[in-house]
Amino acid sequence: MLGLPQGAFTKIDAEEDELFYEPPRLVCHIDDGAIAALTQFYRGVLPAGGVLLDLMSSWVSHLPAEVSYAEVIGHGMNATELAANPRLSRWFVQNLNRDATLPLPDASIDAAMICVSVQYLQQPVLVLREVLRVLRPGAPLVISFSNRCFWTKAVAIWRALDDDGHAHLVEHYLRHAGFEPIETHRLAEWVEDVSDPMTAVVGRAPAV
Repeated sequence: MLGLPQGAFTKIDAEEDELFYEPPRLVCHIDDGAIAALTQFYRGVLPAGGVLLDLMSSWVSHLPAEVSYAEVIGHGMNATELAANPRLSRWFVQNLNRDATLPLPDASIDAAMICVSVQYLQQPVLVLREVLRVLRPGAPLVISFSNRCFWTKAVAIWRALDDDGHAHLVEHYLRHAGFEPIETHRLAEWVEDVSDPMTAVVGRAPAV
């Protein structure tokens, strides 16, 4: 369906994801400049007072400190990390590569985020269709990424592409999942040994 090569979603490390994510990693996976750029972007696109879904989250969500939300629902693979995240109202642990079904009602979420994690999804379209199901009409999904990743857990197609290729791939996922419109934003540029790049691809749930 996606027109990608055979083996596009294989990983170097084929062990169960639960084993890899068992140790808590209370670190930031992007640098301060990339974090600041993402937080500023969130200020403009995530609705204040709304219900947010922070998918594939950890101990930080990079949300603007001064903005209040009705609820921030977190999802991830490590309970210790999620419990340490002060922005989460509630959270759940689930391996989306095994079970893509989100335990949330239809049209219950005002915005969703996937930060520096989309490269680990082996069923990306199934997951994104679930996100589309739980989003309200017109609500945004912000998928952000840098050039960093856990290399052995990133899928083969991600490892084969550069930053521009990653943006096109995420656009491809969103289009096949039913999001429209889709926009790509360069939030921070890469400077060798100085700063991380940051890209955000935003897809919106179709308006009724």
